[in-house]
Amino acid sequence: MTEPTIETTIKAIEAKAVEATIGVSPSLAPFASANTSLEVRTSTATIRQSLRASTADGVFATLFTNATGGALISSFFLELGATSNEIGLLAAIPMLANLLQPLGAYLSERTTSRRLYCCWIYGLARSVWLLLAIGIGWMCWHQIDARALLVWTLGITFISHALGALGSAAWLSWMAVLVPRRLRGRYFGLRNSAANLTNLISIPLMGLFISTWWGGSIQGYGIILGLGIVAGLISLAFQCLMIDVDPQILHHESDTTASTSSPDAKPPDQKIYQKHSQKTSQESSSSISSYSPIIFIIYFVLWTFSVNLSAPFFNLYLLDSLGFEISQVTLYNSLSAGANLLLLMVWGKLADRIGNRSLLLTVGVLVAITPLLWLGTGANPVSIWLWFPLLHMLGGGTWAAIDLCTNNLQLDIAPLKGQSGYFGLVAAVGGLSGAAGTIAGGFLASVDSIGGILGLFALSSVLRLIALLPLVFVQESCGLSLRQLFGIQAPPSEFASNPKKD
Repeated sequence: MTEPTIETTIKAIEAKAVEATIGVSPSLAPFASANTSLEVRTSTATIRQSLRASTADGVFATLFTNATGGALISSFFLELGATSNEIGLLAAIPMLANLLQPLGAYLSERTTSRRLYCCWIYGLARSVWLLLAIGIGWMCWHQIDARALLVWTLGITFISHALGALGSAAWLSWMAVLVPRRLRGRYFGLRNSAANLTNLISIPLMGLFISTWWGGSIQGYGIILGLGIVAGLISLAFQCLMIDVDPQILHHESDTTASTSSPDAKPPDQKIYQKHSQKTSQESSSSISSYSPIIFIIYFVLWTFSVNLSAPFFNLYLLDSLGFEISQVTLYNSLSAGANLLLLMVWGKLADRIGNRSLLLTVGVLVAITPLLWLGTGANPVSIWLWFPLLHMLGGGTWAAIDLCTNNLQLDIAPLKGQSGYFGLVAAVGGLSGAAGTIAGGFLASVDSIGGILGLFALSSVLRLIALLPLVFVQESCGLSLRQLFGIQAPPSEFASNPKKD
């Protein structure tokens, strides 16, 4: 059987999304009778428009993110004379800004439109980067102090990410309603594949443009930044084409359904996999699974700290310690994006079949030991032509599963009522721990007694392995246990003999 194309995949998702929204998917059952602005039962075209608009939004938002973060802004900071501590502070700002996500969740739950709220918040967050573009232009033509521009950049980065943090929980809650639970792995795999294809093409082109621009790399970055801002605003135009959701009506319907619905009322055409999922969801009210949201937060705090202890410094290691050009680093990053693109759909389908937690644990071990593989690398031909490309492809392929499954697992275990608040809390504590990891990493990277950056990589690997332990105790509504996954205990025969169809 041949692998389906992206077009046929999205058509299948669209068809199943319509079916799920009218009463098949347990995740959307509380909203099936709501006379809300969601209006998803009216036509297949409405669902198709929202899914495709969301995918296009992801593509243009990726261009904006590439221009305002990652290797490009790290290289820009180094051109301004930043130290490793300042690079660490720059990387910590987005995570510190996440402390505002609970406030954003509180504000968004008091609005009547997810779409309007997100467009205003993200419009302001992206427009503020125009101030940096103006500052770069002023520096190029009036020779202002580079140190002043560095501080200016830190301030703009904080303002932008603080505004963006106010919208993150609302956007995630919006997508939780639009995409049925049993299709999230495949749909977000498709959406992320489109975004990573954009990464694959845009990052090396941006890096090449900056390094070859006749006016210098700082001026070249200013031009790329301006184009990125335009792309970010275009992505918001696609958000305006998505189905709107009124959180006030959803809260009312959730309360009404919780008090009147019977757990035995099941659609007659429910598939076996969905029966298994619904049964597991009913069992999730037990005392053990009720702790899953809390245990997930513990895992997320430990994981973000251990990852961000080293994550911002891989590019710094290449650019500063080894003296690579920005075009070389962006080429490596494009290899990572390519591997991410190739494996996203595979991870998405696998997550729908075996569950997100099981995939997070197995792939998480690979992600944990990856920093150890950077030990012994250097500016030699073997590392440049073989080892660094392989490391970036390994990282891109494995992080595709981590990002996808972390997002889907969070959507799965979040309580229906107060969903935005839970998303905001997770992001806030994760952001705080991630920022602490980045700041600690910036300090430890300059300590020779632990081996500098390479010693930091080794420490990060050990902490990542420890961080995976709480994930063992998290339960999700569907998916295989670790015993079932590794064949220690056979899964239920009905579920095993009737896998969920794509």
